[in-house]
Amino acid sequence: MTNDELRRIWEKEESIARIEGWDFSHIHGRYEEENALPWDYETIIHEVLRDDMKLLDYDTGGGEFLLSLHHPYGNTAATEGYPPNVEYCRKKMLPLGIDLRECSDASRIPFDDESFDIIINRHGDFDPAEIKRLLKAGGWFITQQVGSENDRELVDAVLPGLQVPFPRNTLKDRRKTRKNILD
Repeated sequence: MTNDELRRIWEKEESIARIEGWDFSHIHGRYEEENALPWDYETIIHEVLRDDMKLLDYDTGGGEFLLSLHHPYGNTAATEGYPPNVEYCRKKMLPLGIDLRECSDASRIPFDDESFDIIINRHGDFDPAEIKRLLKAGGWFITQQVGSENDRELVDAVLPGLQVPFPRNTLKDRRKTRKNILD
């Protein structure tokens, strides 16, 4: 394929892509990496989530996933730090009664101590000490992270020699952090 052909394909994709919030529906059915996971993040959340629980979605993106959970809005809160998504979420969530707060610092989440029964975080950064501060006794933190080696073959093919941006974002390192926070 020539560079001109690739450019035409790229421009066509760019013209149809509706990137608002965290909605990538324009690639639905063409990129299915998440279907290969040995767990289902949403199912895990629903196994513990009850209507009376106070839920926080930290780093909600555009809120699409949070809204798909159908949790009572009065028991739902979210944070987002990316300015275009903050505005998008304000328009979507505030009229529903969801407590949305702008936040881009995982170590300073603007809620009171022990505010939540469950905190979810699909792909955002997190500070275990801050999560512990926000959770009620017996609360749940459920996260699905992107590890430092995710899609490494693709990155190496497109950008050979690029350094791993977060080399310590591994399950092994996160477990050490968890153990130190809980001890």
